[in-house]
Amino acid sequence: MNGAGLDLVFGALADPTRRAILASLLEDEAPVHELAARFEISRPGVSKHLAVLRHAGLVSEERRGRENVYAIERAALADARAWLGAFWKGRLAALKQLAEEEE
Repeated sequence: MNGAGLDLVFGALADPTRRAILASLLEDEAPVHELAARFEISRPGVSKHLAVLRHAGLVSEERRGRENVYAIERAALADARAWLGAFWKGRLAALKQLAEEEE
């Protein structure tokens, strides 16, 4: 995933409601009305959050009859996790080296 893609992912994850929606979708896919029932925001509000998540590639949308069903896209989360892992791995190695030098 390129830098722009990561910016979209981390931007989407910056909002606590969107993180809660993703956590809810970890359990199972759901249509908008079911997701809206789980939160204290309106259905259009949930739809706006889902649009941001979809634009970032964190959720997919599938039309089933009259409903749009949303599911989590684990690949985008894996890319973010890989970036964070590489970031922390390098920082932790530098911290270890610094600690060993001071001993």
